[in-house]
Amino acid sequence: MRPAPAFAEAVDLELVLATDNSQSIDSAEAALQRQGVAAAFRSPEVVRAIQSGSLGRIGVAYLDWSSAPYTRIAVNWRVIKDKASADAFADALLKAPPGFGRGTAIGETLTLAAQLIEINDLDGTRRAIDISGDGPNNTGRPVAEVRDEIAARGITINGLPIVTDEYGTGEWGAYYGELDKYYINCVIGGRAAFALPAKGFQEFAVAIRRKLVLEISEALPKAPAIGLPIMKIAGVMSSPPSDNPLRPAPRANPSPSTQNCGGGGRVRGFGGFR
Repeated sequence: MRPAPAFAEAVDLELVLATDNSQSIDSAEAALQRQGVAAAFRSPEVVRAIQSGSLGRIGVAYLDWSSAPYTRIAVNWRVIKDKASADAFADALLKAPPGFGRGTAIGETLTLAAQLIEINDLDGTRRAIDISGDGPNNTGRPVAEVRDEIAARGITINGLPIVTDEYGTGEWGAYYGELDKYYINCVIGGRAAFALPAKGFQEFAVAIRRKLVLEISEALPKAPAIGLPIMKIAGVMSSPPSDNPLRPAPRANPSPSTQNCGGGGRVRGFGGFR
């Protein structure tokens, strides 16, 4: 556990939201992601989840991610504790200039998000990264190696895979629309990590609102309340899915999925770009 920085503000959760801004994301899809996150923070459900914590406040930062040097901080750390501060975060997010990205470097993004958590001036009871995207890692370090390193430092990685009809090739091998399995097998990890997929960008707003409520309150239900599947990991490291997509069975091996997630290096052809 890292030492708390001098004069750190205590919060229930330090959360980095990282949304996909790679070439496979067009401007309309990028806007839907931002609008979905903004609407979630304006919702009474998310504000109630924030205020239900022992301290009643969380710290949030927002990344537009693709690969270096395109990944950038759209909204830096803000403490959210009530409707006014949640609305202010949503306003800042919608006013931030749109980004442009190339490549899908999930490992690089997780590394940057963890650094943002470790150098801020907050002292969170919990620390988490919430990463969403529409494709597998195709450049940079192998994502499973990065995931294991970050989880070992006490940071949970949760995922929101955006499952579309597109297909191609990523570090996991041939990709045929099973991005939800890729996220649970290769991306998420840490204590109580979970993935909640959205079926296309139109479902993103509903998925991110529900995911934030679960993430902030740390209350993963036994069954989906709104028909969206939840894939959960119990334990410290992530594991591949079992026959039941809602309850993947954990493995004893601390890094069981590394051999299934491939290596780094750019692989073209996924997500509508070449």
